[in-house]
Amino acid sequence: MKKTFGSIIVKLTVAMVLCLSLILTGHVPAQAENTVTIASIFAKTGPAAAGNLHQIQAVRFAVGEINKNGGLLGKKVKIIEFDNHSTPIQSKLAAKKAKKAKVTAVIGCSWSSHSIAMASTLQKAKIPMISPDSTNPKVTLKGNYIFRACFIDPFQGEVLAKFAHEELNAKTAVIMTKITSAYSLGLAEMFTKFFKQNNGKILAELEYKDGQMDFAQIISQTKALSPDVLFIPGHDESGLIVKQAQDDGITAIMLGGDGWAHQQFFSNGGNELKSGYFTNHWSKELDTQKTKDFIVRYRKEYELNDFAAVAYDAVMLMANAIKVANSTDGTKIRDALAKTKDFDGVTGMISFNETGDPVKQAVVQKITDGKARYFKAVHP
Repeated sequence: MKKTFGSIIVKLTVAMVLCLSLILTGHVPAQAENTVTIASIFAKTGPAAAGNLHQIQAVRFAVGEINKNGGLLGKKVKIIEFDNHSTPIQSKLAAKKAKKAKVTAVIGCSWSSHSIAMASTLQKAKIPMISPDSTNPKVTLKGNYIFRACFIDPFQGEVLAKFAHEELNAKTAVIMTKITSAYSLGLAEMFTKFFKQNNGKILAELEYKDGQMDFAQIISQTKALSPDVLFIPGHDESGLIVKQAQDDGITAIMLGGDGWAHQQFFSNGGNELKSGYFTNHWSKELDTQKTKDFIVRYRKEYELNDFAAVAYDAVMLMANAIKVANSTDGTKIRDALAKTKDFDGVTGMISFNETGDPVKQAVVQKITDGKARYFKAVHP
């Protein structure tokens, strides 16, 4: 009897030591806890960090609301945040860390090149992923566990090309493309395709690199060509380009994609832009009750920005799929996501097509004297 009791004590001691070791080293499996664990993968450092902060905050806000309303499947939702350091390779490493942590799902990334890099890892692990705003078509082509909450570049490019033709009466265009960005390259390609379909002429596609600060050469080339529109499918750096172009006397109407929606675009020089247009996923001026209610709630915790709503919708789409699946099993959640129809999001009604891309509206915003305002909504 004493020997049996002693054996039990030894076994319990070993088990306690093992558990303590796991806790201290941070290797407790996420699903072992009484939570539904979701990974948030965005840039906290590097050139994408300033813009990605908006998505990080919106994910936190959405999860906070879910938990206030009882969580998911009777459990609290827990976020594990991973920094992708603004690079594709670190995005892939972050996905591997999320897999090791045995998360239920992933929200992220923001930049298309980052999402493309990590998608294969999550697809192989059968972990469903939703990117809030990666618009390059290649993202969801990585597999059937990969989704997004935003429109894609073919639609965005078509909207911008038709807008340039129909609203601006543009016949010629110059495109400035960041050759190190999958987003920039993809959107430039789509704009070119649809602009030509509307009998427009691309006078030149000029290139620049990540981190470049002086655009004098390509601005000079643009000025000599005198296009009707100057299309710059970039991110934060686009603000610097439009400022330098405007200062150099370029009178072409300036166009951009959703990369212009970041506040950093305006702080980099876009606040001096006299006139321009860009596509966006959402506008705080949308006249819907969903938008009005969201703005009131969100402003209580964070500064409102144009990417808050689409990141919020990404989390809510995933949460809805988990509820419908009534499970934390990745395959069941994926199946529920694929069947999502007419989800009433802050950014509009969302239905997923066969490639995991949402069928939804785009918003065109007009910049006047450095301030962006809602101009019109365009539906598929």
